[in-house]
Amino acid sequence: MDWLDTLYQQFLTDPDQLSADWQTYFSTLDEPSVAPTNTSFDRRQVAVLQLINAYRFLGVRHADLDPLHRFPRPDVPELDPAHYGLGAADMLVVFDTGSLVAPSRATLTDILTILRRTYCGTLGTEYMYISDNVRKRWMQQRLEGCLATPEFDTAQQQQILQSLTAAEALEKFLHTRYVGQKRFSLEGAETLIPMLHHLINGAAGHGVQEVVLGMAHRGRINVLVNVLGKPLKQIFGTMPIDLDSALSGDVKYHQGFSTDVTTPHGAVHLALAFNPSHLEIVHPVVRGSVRARQQRRGDNSGSEVIPVLLHGDAAFSGQGVVMESLNMSQTRGYSTGGGIHIVVNNQIGFTTSDTRDSRSSLYCTDVAKMIEAPVLHVNGDDPEAALLAVQIALDYRREFHKDIIIDLVCFRRHGHNEQDEPAVTQPLMYHAINSHPGTRQLYVDKLVGQSCLTKDNAHAVIEQYRVRLENEERIVAPAVSLYGRHFAAHWESYRNNDWRHPAETSVPANQLGELGEKLTRIPDGLTLHPRVEKVVIDRRAMVAGESGVDWGMAENLAYASLLRDGYPVRISGQDSGRGTFFHRHAVWHDQHRERWDAGEFLPLQHIYPNQPNFLVIDSLLSELAVLAFEYGYAASEPDELVIWEAQFGDFANGAQVVIDQFISSGEAKWGRLCGLTLYLPHGQEGQGPEHSSARLERYLQLCANDNIQVCQPTNAGQMFHLIRRQMLRPYRKPLIVMTPKSLLRAKHASVPWTALTSGRFEAVLPETEALEAAAVRRIVACSGKVYFDLFNVREQRGITDIALIRVEQLYPFPRNEFYDVIALYPNASELVWTQEEPQNQGAWFAIGHHLRDCMAEGQVLRYAGRAFSASPAVGYPEIYEAQKQAFIDEALC
Repeated sequence: MDWLDTLYQQFLTDPDQLSADWQTYFSTLDEPSVAPTNTSFDRRQVAVLQLINAYRFLGVRHADLDPLHRFPRPDVPELDPAHYGLGAADMLVVFDTGSLVAPSRATLTDILTILRRTYCGTLGTEYMYISDNVRKRWMQQRLEGCLATPEFDTAQQQQILQSLTAAEALEKFLHTRYVGQKRFSLEGAETLIPMLHHLINGAAGHGVQEVVLGMAHRGRINVLVNVLGKPLKQIFGTMPIDLDSALSGDVKYHQGFSTDVTTPHGAVHLALAFNPSHLEIVHPVVRGSVRARQQRRGDNSGSEVIPVLLHGDAAFSGQGVVMESLNMSQTRGYSTGGGIHIVVNNQIGFTTSDTRDSRSSLYCTDVAKMIEAPVLHVNGDDPEAALLAVQIALDYRREFHKDIIIDLVCFRRHGHNEQDEPAVTQPLMYHAINSHPGTRQLYVDKLVGQSCLTKDNAHAVIEQYRVRLENEERIVAPAVSLYGRHFAAHWESYRNNDWRHPAETSVPANQLGELGEKLTRIPDGLTLHPRVEKVVIDRRAMVAGESGVDWGMAENLAYASLLRDGYPVRISGQDSGRGTFFHRHAVWHDQHRERWDAGEFLPLQHIYPNQPNFLVIDSLLSELAVLAFEYGYAASEPDELVIWEAQFGDFANGAQVVIDQFISSGEAKWGRLCGLTLYLPHGQEGQGPEHSSARLERYLQLCANDNIQVCQPTNAGQMFHLIRRQMLRPYRKPLIVMTPKSLLRAKHASVPWTALTSGRFEAVLPETEALEAAAVRRIVACSGKVYFDLFNVREQRGITDIALIRVEQLYPFPRNEFYDVIALYPNASELVWTQEEPQNQGAWFAIGHHLRDCMAEGQVLRYAGRAFSASPAVGYPEIYEAQKQAFIDEALC
């Protein structure tokens, strides 16, 4: 017992070094001034406190969570009183209960009863890893205070039964009405529907006005019908379809929907996000959408709009975007006040149910422990316990504005889809499933046993629901709400417009000068790094007209002018505040700061009083989740410039799912407009295969039906007008910008001040020199930085019979503009496309047919550039230079 004496002495001298349980124990001793002696009771008292702690940590291991009871209860010695030397003789002994939410003293029998009911029932919890004692004590109070046992009156139980009935009866109805159609049934997890009903009603009681849901395909149709009230005839295609529509459409279990529903606390707006089959990718998309809605409402605490994320167990533990999304959940640029997660844990992923194959962690939710999110594991066959978990989750989020996880342990009645035969690979599991009566039947039996329900009444509930389905009634009637008038995003004015729609992107000189002055004013007391101070001094010279406007200044002026026009601006990416290539400097850092969390100044937040929000975020080291977040944000807010910037364009392929499944095809599949802008640094500069190419060819391959815009501006003025055009036109399509690297500070890419006070973005830039048009024998067309390489060599060689033109917008391809430019040279017999990317990459294969369509009869189209290559660039400087010289020679021969 020397260790106990040591602990006690530490309590007397420095109690804060001890755990809360030890502090409680020592502070309640009858004679705290006297050190405990080596008595048997002291040893047993300590053992009881250890036992209490063990149940808080490990009680979940003995919880009754699996409806199928496939595995025996594991051996957890720490939950056995004998492990601590406690036996039958101690059961009636009264002990101090420490921090247990119980009477201060109780018998060991009563203590064990409290612990087992709280931690080993159908609701098992994990939270003791939380480092914040306030949150940890809150969880203990909520769980131990009610023994983790729900109490619902008869009326509430009837509501639960109705929700379970709706969930089960819908699936059976669909199984017979739409035979052979995939629906990814919810059967085995029907408790999800009463959980969502309870969550929405409870959220409304907390003052929540909007709930944004994200989920994969499992149970999606059930949620659409029974929670959001989408009519079945819309889901299963019994409504007329316009065969001439530009929309490609999508399968029913990817569809989203939004509506207003009635709750006891007023109307709530529900939005279910569209989602492809890529399961967890919708997670950050929903978070982005929620952040945009909160921004629109001025909901800085996240109290009015909440994200609800539904996951599958295999996907939650298996897909890295979950970790990325959780990691961003509490960061400044991406927080939403906490998310509520429900893992529909049917204990199988496609055909993998053996945990030796599906994950390396004990629980599928263990990844959430990285952010210390509590996890509430609940048996899907106990809907009342599940609703208690929902209430705890709602209250926890409201109290702490952090994420919380509910692990709904259930099963999957059928295969991955209804045509699959799961018993082929899971014979033992499906033997148990086939003998399971269903969650609704178990709940009916419980209510009948409690005399709360008769079997006839239970059957009548089913019949009433079936009649509504047969009559094609909406299961959830839409509510009358002012949401659409005050808080909805309005996209109508952005539809069916042409990319050439005019927009005045120039800014009057007096206004631009005023903006420039504000962007270069250093506040008193702020000490800049000498290199940044030099940038600011140079920018003052640009404002004064003493030097050309470079890329960084043009960008900042474009953002400032949009803020002045009433448009918020949001930029995120790795090192976006400074800019990867030291060009933007939207955030100034005081070199004499005294605190780590102070000393930042953002000039663009000080353009004028009460201006729209400007936010630039140095993101976490993620492409996938961050880009998905920004897509969700931009798709929910048409009137804000939203930009994601890759550190190098090469790294954007880490987010290829977002580009393929959302950015390029979201409008065609789901009718969803989005004005997201991507900055992708791109250009061959001898930096090797991973720092040279944003894979321009991939974006051009995705282009069709005017779905996106792909541009490669070559000077600061073009960038200025391009940024402003993205917001000022009534046109909202994703904008992919191949941004430069070496051109950011190059003098030949700078422009005079007047280039911003007049003009516009030109999709095609013509020849800049005064060539004799009739003498031009060849037209060399190109895009991007390679233009300057060609221009410099042409000038060095004194060539006057080759015209150089730049295609600044590669899609939608500007045929009229390109035709007009090359038509200026009627005697040119050749049109040469030159690019610095390999021939199988870059723009060549994507725009060759456009070039031919614009050519005059008899003209020949040729390619001058690098040869086919499996790699986007070479790593050896000597080869890089040799290749560059070779294709320039070929273009200008």
